[in-house]
Amino acid sequence: MTYESERNMRNRAVAIGLLSVGLGYGLWRGWEIGLERTWQTVFGSPDLGPVDFTTLERRTTPNDALVCPRAFCPRASPDLEPPDFPVPASRLRALVSQVALSEPGTTLLDTGPEQDRFLVRTRLMRYPDTVVAQVIERDGNRSTLALYSRSQIGSSDFGVNKRRLTRWVEGIEALAAREPS
Repeated sequence: MTYESERNMRNRAVAIGLLSVGLGYGLWRGWEIGLERTWQTVFGSPDLGPVDFTTLERRTTPNDALVCPRAFCPRASPDLEPPDFPVPASRLRALVSQVALSEPGTTLLDTGPEQDRFLVRTRLMRYPDTVVAQVIERDGNRSTLALYSRSQIGSSDFGVNKRRLTRWVEGIEALAAREPS
């Protein structure tokens, strides 16, 4: 075999490899988009809307999670009570967004005067979960938050929403601890 024919074979192999990777990526993205459209067609908009934490009542199915100070969510039993963070409310809101958007499959749906709403899609099946975040101002440049994560599809989430909110609170705590006093 000559040097020229070896080079041609190597070039063909590289081209076939690149084409295969591109085709695989295209099929994967098509799968994701197709699933997202299917869920929206069957179940409606994945944005489950804002939440009034003062009147919130938890679902009867185990497919939601709540992080909230008990006094702020008097009608709902939270899974976790958040700490007071040593940062002002405006900074805490930015930290919440930073942690939320650092997670794969998370997008910001809406920013309102009091709440931010995020859409989180599961990795494989692209199930949509809506997470509502509201920052609560405290005295002395301190603040806390309320987070409510709920699944649009299914009656159980196998603890995914609770693990997500726990991870977010831990991430926010770590970032807030690094903030200058």
